[in-house]
Amino acid sequence: MRVLFVHPGPLMYSEVYLRLEPLGMERVAQAVRAAGHEVRLIDLQNFGHEDFAAELKSFAPRAIGFSLNYLANLPEVVDLAKSAKQQIKDCYVFVGGHSASFIADELLEHGAGAIDCVLRGEGEIATPMLIGAIEDGGIDRVPGTVTAKGRGPVPVLLESLDQFPPARDLLRRRKNYFIGMLDPCASIEFTRGCPWDCSFCSAWTFYGRSYRMASAEAAGEDLAAIKEPNVFIVDDVAFIHPEHGFAIGREIERRGIRKQYYLETRADVLIRNQEVFTYWKKLGLKYLFLGLEAIDAEGLKLHRKRSSPGVNFEALEVARKLGIKVAINLIADPDWDKERFAVVREWALSVPEVVHFTVATPYPGTELWLTEARRLATRDYRLFDIQHAVLPTRLPLLEFYEQLVETQRNIAQKHMGFRALRDTAGLILKLALQGQTNFARSIWKFDRVYNAQRQFADHQQPVSYAIRPPPPAVLVAKDSADLYVHPRREHTKRQAQV
Repeated sequence: MRVLFVHPGPLMYSEVYLRLEPLGMERVAQAVRAAGHEVRLIDLQNFGHEDFAAELKSFAPRAIGFSLNYLANLPEVVDLAKSAKQQIKDCYVFVGGHSASFIADELLEHGAGAIDCVLRGEGEIATPMLIGAIEDGGIDRVPGTVTAKGRGPVPVLLESLDQFPPARDLLRRRKNYFIGMLDPCASIEFTRGCPWDCSFCSAWTFYGRSYRMASAEAAGEDLAAIKEPNVFIVDDVAFIHPEHGFAIGREIERRGIRKQYYLETRADVLIRNQEVFTYWKKLGLKYLFLGLEAIDAEGLKLHRKRSSPGVNFEALEVARKLGIKVAINLIADPDWDKERFAVVREWALSVPEVVHFTVATPYPGTELWLTEARRLATRDYRLFDIQHAVLPTRLPLLEFYEQLVETQRNIAQKHMGFRALRDTAGLILKLALQGQTNFARSIWKFDRVYNAQRQFADHQQPVSYAIRPPPPAVLVAKDSADLYVHPRREHTKRQAQV
């Protein structure tokens, strides 16, 4: 069967700081290809809707799978699904991905018949089964399926991350993927899941609190196949188990792989496992992303980070000592006033690290959704991008955005202004000679993308698809099956051979 996988277009944040290859879609595509089907991918971060229409005409897929990892992409995905059905009336349209898994019934409702199925949970096992069932029947028996007729069996986890390495050869315009100065940049996955339960995050509710690791051999083989000189390690928290990081590192050395790396981790993990990060610095680790989320104990408790300001600041000192550049994330609370913005701005300007801000957003699948979503100030999916305020703000909304953008701009000028241009001129020239301009262009995009008037105006746009609010308040225990996409596993075996 001819199958087309589609990743939706970029969001506000990815217009400036990064554009990442759709790794999950590539892995599912490989699983479907391994089952004997003809597969194509199109990433609308790099292509336009007219290219999607042309792909439908030239390829004439029998099945179209949309990836919906980010809630803000829902209107685009639904509209494209309707367009596809108009162009190819007998094609089978399904949607999968992280956000799709939490709002399956809503997606079907918004699709109004254009979406045949929502596939909840991981896609590597279920998607080939779904493609087979389209022809042979039995869609209601495929794990994770949600259709107008009801729900199939519970989603199934991929037992071994060594299976189905990404089908990177199917993805075009790969040079457009980057993160900061790592241009171009591929992505790779060493682990899945997260043992923590932060209130703003849905990784633990999606994976059923499971945690799996690829073997060092499989990780090394996948890494060796990557042509790009830079690699983003997409794990939610890198090197929780240092022995796993050392094992992959030894495999990298054995194969003679030379790359530059960017990864995400927690402050307490960095402190506890300094040796493995020191080792990876020698292997090419250049950047760390630390989600500190707050600079005070009250904020950390609110987000249930299970950390402290002292631990966070110690982690920054560790990274400085190792010579690894750090990008920090802080969560801006809609309840902040001008004084609070000033305090946070002063702190952010006092540290040498790059500081990014996201806005506290209750997403379906998070505990924050259960506790805060009844107070939503907007139901427009497009604003659920962690750059807009979807909860009531203490300041007038426009003033909140003015304070947020002023804070972001002051920090950006320190790291992305004329001084940054001067300090990185050599790198920019080198990249330009190689045909890479993503990083250079990102320096000049900030004022166009981050604009208080623009963000405020986004709230005034007509709403075609409105998010369904949660039901009346119900206490849900953290061990309740209702929280999880994949059933919770009490004891999950590690997948790695270390």
